[in-house]
Amino acid sequence: MSKQEIVLTPRATDGCCAPISTAALDPDGAAEGATVFKALADPIRLRLFSMITSAGDEICVCDLTPQFDVSGPTISHHLKVLREAGLVDCERRGTWVYYWPVPEKLQWISSLLAAPAIRA
Repeated sequence: MSKQEIVLTPRATDGCCAPISTAALDPDGAAEGATVFKALADPIRLRLFSMITSAGDEICVCDLTPQFDVSGPTISHHLKVLREAGLVDCERRGTWVYYWPVPEKLQWISSLLAAPAIRA
């Protein structure tokens, strides 16, 4: 993700809203983020990503494919979309391909989704 962030200037407290004091995504970060969330918007890809991140270190495609009622080429397509979005990386070892999550993307998603404290 883009390291550049825009910090919004706090507003005067004379209005109805509290001052804005958190960083927002810049246009490049938002475009990259949209690619990430578009990749995760498919149920099969979301499950694949969940399985890969839950595996610990890495997981073989041979362990992923049997978990779905779709063909191997379809799973390969979905994994390619996740790779192109930068969510996972892989390495071929003989006839098998092993996948693991990209830690920087996991951190970015986590920080983006971490909601600030909400007033009651």
